[in-house]
Amino acid sequence: MPKSDDVFYMRRCLALALQGAGSVSPNPMVGSVIVYNGEIIGEGFHQKFGGPHAEVNAVASVSNQALLPHSTLYVNLEPCSHFGKTPPCSDLIIEKGIPRVVIGCRDPHVAVAGKGTEKLIAAGIEVTEGVLEAECKKLNEAFITTHTAAMPLVALKLAETLDGKIATSQGASQWITSEPARREVHRLRSIYDAVIISEATIRADDALLTVRHCSGRNPLRVVLDRQLKAPLTAKIFGSEAETILFTSSLSSGLPKVDQLRQRGVTVIFVNERAEKLDLRQVLLELHKRNILSVMVEGGSSLSASFIREKLADKIYMFLAPKLFGGDGLSAFAPLGITLPAGAVNLQFEAPRFFGNDLLLEAYLVK
Repeated sequence: MPKSDDVFYMRRCLALALQGAGSVSPNPMVGSVIVYNGEIIGEGFHQKFGGPHAEVNAVASVSNQALLPHSTLYVNLEPCSHFGKTPPCSDLIIEKGIPRVVIGCRDPHVAVAGKGTEKLIAAGIEVTEGVLEAECKKLNEAFITTHTAAMPLVALKLAETLDGKIATSQGASQWITSEPARREVHRLRSIYDAVIISEATIRADDALLTVRHCSGRNPLRVVLDRQLKAPLTAKIFGSEAETILFTSSLSSGLPKVDQLRQRGVTVIFVNERAEKLDLRQVLLELHKRNILSVMVEGGSSLSASFIREKLADKIYMFLAPKLFGGDGLSAFAPLGITLPAGAVNLQFEAPRFFGNDLLLEAYLVK
C-alpha cells in the first residue's frame, strides 16, 4: 500500500518528468526522486533521447551514496529491464541496494511490460505500484498509445468563436484567438512530434507551422496533398523544419515531386482511396518513423475526417469570446463532411483560460 508521503514525492517525479517534454521522444518522459528519512537527497529526469534515464540521473545526484541502501526511489514509469541506448535501470537500483521503489505506472513497451518490476521484486526490493497512476499515464499518453495501439496519438487543434465558427463566410480565419492562446498553440507544437495540415489550409493560410512564440523544438511538418496542389513557394516547404508530404501514388513521376525533393521535402506515396488519402496509412507510415504524437492543424474538413475514421484521440478546442453570425463557417460542418451517425461523446479535462480565450481539452470516448 502507498505510504502517506508517496503521493507528494510522485508529484515531484511528474514535475521533473515534464521538463523532458519535446526532448526525449520517442522515449517517455520520466522523473525520479530519492528520499532518505523524509528528505529528498537526489532527483533527476530523462533530459534527452539517448541520454541517461531519470533513475540514473537521480542516483548520480546523491552526494552521499552510502544513504542509498536506506532510501526509497520514486519514479513515474516502471524502471527498464533491458539494454537499449543505456543499461537497465532496474539493474542499477539493485546494484545500489535501494530497498524500496515506488512506481507510478507500468511501462507498456514490449521489452519492459512488467519485467522491470519483476526483476526488482526477485531481488528482494519492496515495490509499490500505481501511485497517481492516472496522472502518470496521462503524462505519457503518446508513448502508451504508440506501444499499445501501434499508432501515434492524434490530437485535433481547432479555434472557434462562441457561436461555433472557425472562419467568416469569406474564409477569413486568422487570429480568431488572442496572443496568449497562440502562444499555447506554439507550446503544444513544441511537445508534439508532428503537426498535420492539408494542402487546402496551406493555400488558404500559408502556415509555417514552426515554434516561434515560445522556446522548444520544431515538430515534423506533415502535408496531405493528394493532387500536389500546394504551391512550391509555400512557407511550409522552407528549410526551417523537416517536412514530409503524403500524396497519391498517381502522382509518382510528376516533375513537381522532384522539385519538392530538391527543397528537402520527403515525398511519400500512399494508395488513393476515393477522393482522399488513407489517413490510417498515413499514421502507420509516421509510426514507422517513431512519431509518437501528431497534432492536426489542418482545419475542419481534416479534423472531421479523423473523427469519422475513428482515428482521433483528443481535441484542443480554443473558444474565443467573439460571434461571427449565421454566415460563418462551422467547425464540424464543412462542405459535405459528416461525422459518424449519432453523438460523438467526449470526456473533458479541466478548462483553462489563455487571456480571454477558453481552452477545452477533451478525449474522444471510443
